Amino acid sequence: MELGLRDKQVMVTGASEGIGRSIAALFAAEGARLVLVARGRERLEELARALHEKHGSQVQIAPEDLSDDAAAGRLTAAYPEVDVVVNNAGAIPGGPLEQVSQDTWRKAWDLKVFGYISMMRESYTRMVARQSGVIVNVIGASATGLDPSYAAGSTGNAALEALTRTLGSKGPDHGVRVVGVSPGMVLTGRLEALLKVRARERFGDESRWAELGAHAAFRRPAQVEEIAASVVFLASDRSSYTSGAVLEIDGGFSRRHNWWG
Repeated sequence: MELGLRDKQVMVTGASEGIGRSIAALFAAEGARLVLVARGRERLEELARALHEKHGSQVQIAPEDLSDDAAAGRLTAAYPEVDVVVNNAGAIPGGPLEQVSQDTWRKAWDLKVFGYISMMRESYTRMVARQSGVIVNVIGASATGLDPSYAAGSTGNAALEALTRTLGSKGPDHGVRVVGVSPGMVLTGRLEALLKVRARERFGDESRWAELGAHAAFRRPAQVEEIAASVVFLASDRSSYTSGAVLEIDGGFSRRHNWWG
């Protein structure tokens, strides 16, 4: 299927690993020109080389820490004509309200919540001015499958879903689309580490971590490529009438059970 992404300039934050890396790879396969954003320069350089060698992609890297309020402004000033912005940077630690300190909560939100807000503010304003553009926010299914053991994450993700729907409802008046993807359990390095902790707590043996993943929908976590494919499709011309929507991708599991079985 031709997605109409060839030669579009796409900025992906949190691009150096996990879902972000897979998103970048799929956009490269579609012929997009990439701007890859993450804190670590070396991983970005390695990914840029790999994508150029495999796809002949034009790839630029932008090492930035998006928990810095000024970072979004620097990025949009350096790349003012970006067609698609994918917000993906950040992870919020687990824990119930009484166990997550105020400092931990604030630091996590500085990157995942306020980092997204800053990127949306800067990129949305520029896209409205030129009457075109797409913003895709990678959020998290805990926004709707609320989990009291993930208080900071559920609350932050719910806020991001609300802002995605808010901007997405107005953006089409100016030729701009804002959409979201909310993954559930996805097999990233971070999830594997978390499952090992849970396996130690439950079984006394971290090597049994895969057994916890087997409690997910389809008896497995999602693969990063499954999330990335939805992001790329929503960003494409094939999804040109979609705005203000958030696609939950967790196999329906958060509607049925606690994620950990």
